Amino acid sequence: MSKKKKDLKGLERKIKSFIGSKPNKEFNYKQIAFALGVNDTKGRNDIIKILNKLLKKEQIIRVNKGKFVAPGIQSNTAEGVLEITSTGRGYVVCEDLDADVLVEQRNLNRGLHGDIVSVAVGERKNKNKYEGKIVDIIERKKDVFVGVYEKNKDYAFVNTRNARMYTDFFIDKEEMKGYQEGEKVAVEIKSWDSPKNSPEGKIIKSFGFDDDSLDAYSILYEYGLSTEFEDKVEEEAKKISSTITKEEVKKRRDMRGELTFTIDPVDAKDFDDAISFKKIEENKYEVGVHIADVSHYVRPGSKIDDEAQNRATSVYLVDRVIPMLPETLSNNLCSLRPNEEKLTFSAVFLINKNGDIKEEWIGKTITESDVRLSYEEAQHIIETGQEKIPKEHTILKKEKKVTQKTVEAITTLNSIAKTIRNKRINNGAIIFDKTEIKFELDKKNQPENIVFKKTKSSNKLIEEFMLLANKKVAEKMRKSKERFVYRVHDQPDQEKLKNLQTVVKRLGYNLKLSSNELNDSLNSLLKKAFGKNEQNLIDTLMIRSMSKAEYTTKNIGHYGLSFENYTHFTSPIRRYPDVMVHRLIQAEIDGEKIKTDETEILCKHSTHMEILATKAERDSVKLMQIKFMKDKEGKTFDAVISGVVARGVFVEVIENKCEGLVKAKDLPGDFYVHDEKNHRFVGEKTGKKYQLGDKTRVMLIKADQIKKRLDFQVLT
Repeated sequence: MSKKKKDLKGLERKIKSFIGSKPNKEFNYKQIAFALGVNDTKGRNDIIKILNKLLKKEQIIRVNKGKFVAPGIQSNTAEGVLEITSTGRGYVVCEDLDADVLVEQRNLNRGLHGDIVSVAVGERKNKNKYEGKIVDIIERKKDVFVGVYEKNKDYAFVNTRNARMYTDFFIDKEEMKGYQEGEKVAVEIKSWDSPKNSPEGKIIKSFGFDDDSLDAYSILYEYGLSTEFEDKVEEEAKKISSTITKEEVKKRRDMRGELTFTIDPVDAKDFDDAISFKKIEENKYEVGVHIADVSHYVRPGSKIDDEAQNRATSVYLVDRVIPMLPETLSNNLCSLRPNEEKLTFSAVFLINKNGDIKEEWIGKTITESDVRLSYEEAQHIIETGQEKIPKEHTILKKEKKVTQKTVEAITTLNSIAKTIRNKRINNGAIIFDKTEIKFELDKKNQPENIVFKKTKSSNKLIEEFMLLANKKVAEKMRKSKERFVYRVHDQPDQEKLKNLQTVVKRLGYNLKLSSNELNDSLNSLLKKAFGKNEQNLIDTLMIRSMSKAEYTTKNIGHYGLSFENYTHFTSPIRRYPDVMVHRLIQAEIDGEKIKTDETEILCKHSTHMEILATKAERDSVKLMQIKFMKDKEGKTFDAVISGVVARGVFVEVIENKCEGLVKAKDLPGDFYVHDEKNHRFVGEKTGKKYQLGDKTRVMLIKADQIKKRLDFQVLT
């Protein structure tokens, strides 16, 4: 080795030793030169070259103003959530910084999408973002990943086929265990010693060769949601007796023999609520809202309860339901199926046609449903008043007949429900009639068609009586219980309301934001937009301006419903807070004290799990939209601009509500600048605008199942 190279090597060692010996300090090349006694121009240039070399080797980190630090130091680091884009770049979102930290893929240092990480924050360069490098993984977002098994002779890989996942999982020979090429599997990280290599994985479950299972379980694992019940939970559920003893009946109000029915979606499998109806005298009716008594079967401390508590909610993907309770309970023991005696928890009201409550009673009952109706069947009864329901409206697609008493009950209840609904609106409740999409699936669970679900009178009938029960239970319990489970909804965000006002003004609508006019103005906006092309956009923007509803023991009322007291009492098969509510009510009735120390913790957990379930459900809808559009690449559609972000505009196809992205660089005829404040892109030369709410014509370029997105091109 020449003397020159020896000198440079020696200088490199000195620089590394100097920076490494002072882990909490940053140095630029001048400070390093001074510390090492280098005072000539050539020596300082050598230091600059060595620093760049060490930087490329990732043996030092560049931070603010050209200063360098040793890797792993705590100085100039921040904590945040790592978000990885489909390009492989990462962004760390830190609450303590005024901008995100850009992390190139080579600097992700084993960080994965959603992880909480510590990032060394460097200079502010690219698009006003900081540059950085992940120095530590504080918390993994998830431990289990789903992918496709790809086999070689002595090793294998699991490919997640996820655009945000920049690495496969290496499976060594001892972990291969007879899995087959193309098999869909779940894998966890066994070890990951070097960021440059793939993590070593251990396969923990196989889903066979079904692509749909891969899609579904990928979504569930993405959010850390449970997939299947452990054997011990299923076994405990199967041991629960279905026998209703005489002793149990004596403890309850016997409402068998009262006209009782359920109204649910045509494809429902669990029926957790029923309504009974009895005319007492002219303009006086006894209406019972009967809810499956899950708390009778699911006891605190049981394996079933522990699992239900952990899940907190059922998850409704497009092609399957992941229930909170095992099927033995959700679809059998607790399901209020017709002509079966069931244990229920009820709110019974003496009510008149004006919806005035004269008396109320809340407690445990035994009931028996006389008939199961779908929303379509109930709607036909409401519209015609007829006992016969034609086969095109029935569940079994053959003519169905109900009793005249059932017709009278449903038409009377519908009239009362309309009155109660109008009172709520007049009292300030916000009424959304948001159009929802439903996929018609073939035998292989592939989307054949998209239809729009509209809320009709039969839906509103059930909704109003469930709301009434929830409200009255909360009112009763607030009077006597220090800590109860409430469903609360805070005031809307004023800045988001101003944003909504700006957008709808461009669409030709007016929105008044003064506190005494706001609710009426919001309802007026929803009513005027109903049925228009922009309805879905306005509905979505309004929902985004609202606060998120949550569970808590601290009652602040429910803004959206305009209720001072509100809880969730009516769906214990699919929501754990409802089970908690049932237990608290019964403890109050029995004069027993119930430990409520953990109530607020469970409320927060339930809110968190509800948010994750909602995200999973949205991802499921998005994926099914992509599948539906796959054979439509190259076709053109009328669309509305539904979102504007820095990377482009989101467009929603009017005929099927499928949404995708038009990249900013692909907007035609000009170079377009993002005007964030006004939610639009503006052409530099032409001044042409693409803004939120604009109608346009688009072509579908690609329906990408790997990246989980639809890519469009604007044609006009």
